[in-house]
Amino acid sequence: MIKYFLFRGVLRCVVFLFTFLFFFNAKGQPKLTDDLDVSATYHYGYMLPEYSSILYLVDDPVRSFSLNFSKKTRGSSDWEQLYNYPEYGLSLFYSTLGNNRIHGREISVFPYFRLDILTGRRFDFYNETGMGLSYVTRKFDFRDNYLNVAVGSHLNIHFNLKLGVQYKMRQKVKLNTGVSFDHFSNSNSTEPNLGLNYVTAYAGVKYRVGNETEKQVRVLKDHERNHNFEFIYSGGMKHPRAIGSELYFTSSATFEYKWEFLRMFHLGIGADLFYDASTEAEMLTLELNNHKKLYDFRSGIHFSQEVVYNKFSIIIQEGFYLVLKDQVEQHVMYNRGIIRYRITDRFLVQLAMKSHVHILDYPEIGVGIRW
Repeated sequence: MIKYFLFRGVLRCVVFLFTFLFFFNAKGQPKLTDDLDVSATYHYGYMLPEYSSILYLVDDPVRSFSLNFSKKTRGSSDWEQLYNYPEYGLSLFYSTLGNNRIHGREISVFPYFRLDILTGRRFDFYNETGMGLSYVTRKFDFRDNYLNVAVGSHLNIHFNLKLGVQYKMRQKVKLNTGVSFDHFSNSNSTEPNLGLNYVTAYAGVKYRVGNETEKQVRVLKDHERNHNFEFIYSGGMKHPRAIGSELYFTSSATFEYKWEFLRMFHLGIGADLFYDASTEAEMLTLELNNHKKLYDFRSGIHFSQEVVYNKFSIIIQEGFYLVLKDQVEQHVMYNRGIIRYRITDRFLVQLAMKSHVHILDYPEIGVGIRW
């Protein structure tokens, strides 16, 4: 019951934030409903065969339904024109999960960002990416649901990726179809945390509520290929892969050189120092009794690719452990997916997920400085 009220409170915060962003984005426009679309979409598909233990429990296709509210940008900033007038939206999502008795149902809400890759008079080919909160009705329980090795908590993070085609049927009516990939897990905050992945084909209809305003076109300044440096300190919590174990503190310090190769795309190389307080507990779980305090630390170098949109950016990093290596699982590589926001030209905040290929390790919240 407490988790239900917590989820409802978080949901209200997300809806309030998104509503505020809509009002902020609509300043200078005659009406809030201008360029506002409402769409309904139906999905049908199957769980992905990542873990055989999960597939044995799947006895039904995945069926999903989403109600979406979105706004098409019209070029009020240089970035909107650079990205071919992207679309912001909020999706209310409901889905079955292949086995209602074990996995239950999923209810999620997530903001998304849509880019038109190819545009025509009637057809558009697009990509949508979204991430938000998810509530799953059934989770692991020692007595009542011990077969659910995928979901250890009711609250989870939901990630969505779509590729689709849009057909303009009438002036205010559009049809959409495509392929969608969905993943949700609790970011290793509670075990088990295998999460669930499913792919679906979808089709839907979109309706323009208000008027479509005219696109703004401006002459953009030439991009300067600047060079800068960044230092970021991050902290997080980790749940070792043992059911019932406690949370442990994690942190990292990163120094990076960044080359602003293109206005929308930056390249970087950097060094990392990680601290993981769960190392001893994880080694004991694997019957490794040679723990040393130095093993709590790991170091490495990484390469990064950063896609920039105004003050926001999405970063992918590929790293290699050097000197202080992983003594638990003996991983050679590590990865990080990062969502970053630049508060000013010098200060930034970010949310990152450290992983080893597809195995999530722990989330981090970081603050940094650039010069």
